[in-house]
Amino acid sequence: MTICPFRYIHNAMAREHIAPTKSNLLRVKERLLIAEEGYDLLEQKREILVMELMQKLERIKMLERDLDARVATAYPCLKRMLVVVGRERAQRLARNISYRFELKEKQVTAAGMKLPGLEIRLPNAELKYSPVNSFAECDETVLEFFEMLKICTELAAVRTIVWRLAREVRKTQRRVNALEKLVIPTAAETKVYIEASLEERDRDSFFTSKLLKKKGVAGMAAGTTK
Repeated sequence: MTICPFRYIHNAMAREHIAPTKSNLLRVKERLLIAEEGYDLLEQKREILVMELMQKLERIKMLERDLDARVATAYPCLKRMLVVVGRERAQRLARNISYRFELKEKQVTAAGMKLPGLEIRLPNAELKYSPVNSFAECDETVLEFFEMLKICTELAAVRTIVWRLAREVRKTQRRVNALEKLVIPTAAETKVYIEASLEERDRDSFFTSKLLKKKGVAGMAAGTTK
């Protein structure tokens, strides 16, 4: 456990209002132990999730750089094609081109968990028009934009995982905060209260029995003198 137990007493909002009995003390100790173990496990889970999230964010940065580089070459290529072929002829060629894209959800393993991810299947970059009616600029533009599309689809898939991981990190952090700031301090303060009450009760019983014993001895001594 990485958090100091002494601060429970000061940070606890309130202790549980239960009778200070030994059976309740055992239950509170067990609950506190489970909460502390749960805190450790959740903290480990949170750290693993954050590490995985940071790795995915680095991957996103790399893909964004690749995308910027591809955009810097694809759009000038498109402009050259429009200049050479002409906008109207390019539009006629584009009307006859159709590609099939498959998009579906799939399970992705990240940080030891199965998360819903995104799978995108792209078709092959086939030139679906007659070479007679096209120019080299057309072929180059199609290939450039296909490469850009591949990067976009991978970027979308990684961003989907990042969004899922970030949501899981927030959920885990809320549980960690609840244990650290409410559940554990309350159980710890209740434990301290019950232990103090039982100790005080034991002292009272000890002094009472000692006083009764003392009075009994004094009574016997007084009877003997008579």
